[in-house]
Amino acid sequence: MSGHASRIFIALTLPLLVSTPTLADDFSGADTAWMLTSTALVLFMTIPGLSLFYAGLVRVKNVLSVLMQCFALTALMSVLWFVVGYTLAFGSSGVEQGPWIGDLGNLFLAKVTMDSMSGSIPETLFVMFQLTFAVITPALIVGGFAERMRFSAMLIFSSLWLVFVYAPICHWVWGGGWLGDMGLQDFAGGSVVHITAGVAALIAATSLGGRRGFGSTAMPPHNLTMTVTGAGMLWVGWFGFNAGSAVAADSSAAMAMLVTHLSAACGSLAWMTMEWLRHGKPSVLGIVTGMVAGLGTITPASGSVGPAGAVVIGLSAGVVCYFATITLKNRLNIDDSLDVFPVHGVGGMLGLLMAGIFCSPALGLFSGNGFSDGVTTIGGQLGIQLTGIAATFIYTAIASWVLLRVVNAVVAVRVDQEDETAGLDIVLHDERGYDL
Repeated sequence: MSGHASRIFIALTLPLLVSTPTLADDFSGADTAWMLTSTALVLFMTIPGLSLFYAGLVRVKNVLSVLMQCFALTALMSVLWFVVGYTLAFGSSGVEQGPWIGDLGNLFLAKVTMDSMSGSIPETLFVMFQLTFAVITPALIVGGFAERMRFSAMLIFSSLWLVFVYAPICHWVWGGGWLGDMGLQDFAGGSVVHITAGVAALIAATSLGGRRGFGSTAMPPHNLTMTVTGAGMLWVGWFGFNAGSAVAADSSAAMAMLVTHLSAACGSLAWMTMEWLRHGKPSVLGIVTGMVAGLGTITPASGSVGPAGAVVIGLSAGVVCYFATITLKNRLNIDDSLDVFPVHGVGGMLGLLMAGIFCSPALGLFSGNGFSDGVTTIGGQLGIQLTGIAATFIYTAIASWVLLRVVNAVVAVRVDQEDETAGLDIVLHDERGYDL
């Protein structure tokens, strides 16, 4: 090629090589690729992970009802997040957000375009990642009223709950609200996801009352193989949940993945050991429940603690959530069907507290990544963590109770005794889970 031709070729091709006209200068392909993966992993947690985990735990006559609830909520919450949920939680970029709720500038994602960015990733991807959290949180609540709530009532309650409970608390913590400004350490959703879901499940369980025969009739899981399959999917999917909350492919995401895995492993072993000591045999149900307890408890702390702290958190989760489950069912006689409050609610609260301790940079082997800005002591951080726990618990409890009353005024929340005895699969969906 002649010198003149070379100069022409370079002049024509150089702009194509150095410019990316559709993306902002801070766009990161690595971060975007990781967040695309994380988003798929979190959605995988709900369907099929949580769906199979829950479906195996109920009786055979209600297996389809649980699968249907999780599937329908995935679809419905996704649309609601597009319409109003995202803007209530995060508002619109360039607008200063108030302490309680986001502005309405992003109704129907009006200001989210191909070119808009959220840090180093496209805002469309951030919307989708947060959507998966908004999907799984109402789906977790299903475990509190499993086998006795009408499908129509469940859809109405979950829709209202996303708007009036999940979105505001999400804004408080992650969307520029007052708890985030205070310095609450909640990396991936101890308050936003686990306490809200656990408390709502507790309120639903007490409001609806126990299943017919609860406390006097054995109600064992109908298919533990299905539950263990779902549990494995949850364990893998949780890496997207926690490590993805770094919103970057960096060392913070790597540490979050490591501590998440360690806590899950230790939660499994601790719960299994408690059962072994108390009953003489370790159970499959126990070890997978301990895993979920370990995962839920590390969630708020996964961005602020190290590996040794994660081991303590996981072991504590297995023991504390184990005794919380026994207390709720055997002593308080509350039929939280699939143990949402003792595992997720108690785990979320425990994780938030322990994040306030193990985030300290002065604990030697157990040191974490440091306190929030302006905080210099464990006591100061614990005060913020306790404020977040109390605010989330109280608001969720009151709002969930009110919403259940409102829904019950429109449509009976609980099925009648005959329908409950027949099973929700046939009564509500005219289908059976198994035709063998």
